[in-house]
Amino acid sequence: MLESLHEAAQVVAARSEGWIVRVGRGRRGGCGVHIGEGRILTNAHNVFHEATTVQTLAGQVMQATVAGVDADGDLAVLQVPMEGDGVAFSGRPATIGLPVLALALAFHGPRVTVGFVSAVGQAFRGPRGRRVSGSIEHTAPMASGSSGGALLDLDGSLVGLNTRRLGGGFYLAVPTDAAMRSRIDRLAQGEHIERPRLGVAIAPSWVAQRMRTAVGLAPREGLLVREVEPDGPAAASGVLVGDLIVAASGRPVVDPDDLEEAITAAAGILVVTLVRGEAEMEVSVALA
Repeated sequence: MLESLHEAAQVVAARSEGWIVRVGRGRRGGCGVHIGEGRILTNAHNVFHEATTVQTLAGQVMQATVAGVDADGDLAVLQVPMEGDGVAFSGRPATIGLPVLALALAFHGPRVTVGFVSAVGQAFRGPRGRRVSGSIEHTAPMASGSSGGALLDLDGSLVGLNTRRLGGGFYLAVPTDAAMRSRIDRLAQGEHIERPRLGVAIAPSWVAQRMRTAVGLAPREGLLVREVEPDGPAAASGVLVGDLIVAASGRPVVDPDDLEEAITAAAGILVVTLVRGEAEMEVSVALA
């Protein structure tokens, strides 16, 4: 097994020049994976402008354009004048115990590390706070600035896009399954994927409990509206900063996942139950 890992790491290191790039400059940015046709797959949180810089392992700096972004899913596709086939997608799902290699072009040069898949079906918060589920947890160490790097099987095929460090020696990657490849195709064709949204920023239930107690109001379970997007769906329906969201579609809302599930399941219109002071009311929100 150790010999197989050694051989696989050597193959990946030899091919890394055509597979891995640096997205952005210095410590602002991360990595990207060349998937062929001049397409670079990376995390949305690595992309700061419609045009961004990409640097190859050989030191060539290219100006990339953003083809498409899925901010809630933390995925983006860039287009660069780069030749070659890039890395191939794996045809099998990642399973617990699968040996994996993490390939990155970090601040101090390329890195190939070895680990194992420790869990599947994990979740994390995307750049805009939305829950991203179905991620791969693994133990291949990643240096700072390695997000957007490749997670490979021993055949050198892409099984996931590394996203973040969890601490304690564990890391997360978004799996390159059929659903993700469909998103990649849409992004590469210039589509920016947007999911239904309410247009509010919220604070957790404990914050609402503390604030209501501080002003002498009875405690209620719910999410405190701390910001309302101007001209957004919630604003158009009369939702105000300081309102407490206690239910959505008739179901209690205790944490952000409850609200997100209700938004995802709603067929365009979401009925939200609010508490404003002592008064309780319902508003219908046409989701954007």
